[in-house]
Amino acid sequence: MTRLVLLRHGESMAQVDRIIGGHASCRGLSPRGREQVAALRDRLARTRELQADVLLTSVLPRAIETAEIVAPAIGGLEAVQDCDLCEIHAGEADGLTWDEYDARYRTDAFDPDVAPAPGMESVNAFVERVSRALRRYAEEHAGRTIVAAVHGGIVEASLRTFLGIGPQPPVAEIVNASITEWAFEPNPFAADREPRWALVRWNDFAHLAGTPLR
Repeated sequence: MTRLVLLRHGESMAQVDRIIGGHASCRGLSPRGREQVAALRDRLARTRELQADVLLTSVLPRAIETAEIVAPAIGGLEAVQDCDLCEIHAGEADGLTWDEYDARYRTDAFDPDVAPAPGMESVNAFVERVSRALRRYAEEHAGRTIVAAVHGGIVEASLRTFLGIGPQPPVAEIVNASITEWAFEPNPFAADREPRWALVRWNDFAHLAGTPLR
């Protein structure tokens, strides 16, 4: 069985500052974000529910920090960085506040093929990039446990990738430092018994529930 486990990064400074934190402006995790990820690490160290054969991260500091904090609890691997696991590339919107972004680029119409800002990825282009990366890693590391410290958009893209849901506006809040897990295994309910991607858990933040960190 191949396990693909996606860990959303903790709260970022971009979230605190309400800016679009792309390649040029991401300043990593906030103090609260580091506490959130530490709570995730402590849970994984305690339960040993997850041991990574492969550890991945995007190239954005908030994801890299998340991988570094969690790594000791899941096998101590050094994370492989891959820009294909980054949040949607922001283009000229990188570093803008959300108010500035809304004033310059926000429209009422949603078109997944249209980039909202110059140099920014369209939703379709973003999902296609992420889908290729997730499928590539699953193929390269078949039968292993792949853990990736990523972004909310990546988690949503995985839902669209493996369940065949077309690109659309965000479907749900992805909680900081949450766990989403997929498994690739034979489907006992399918007549052809062909392997299927199964959603094992979605947006699991039990380690934060009932705490000020949520």
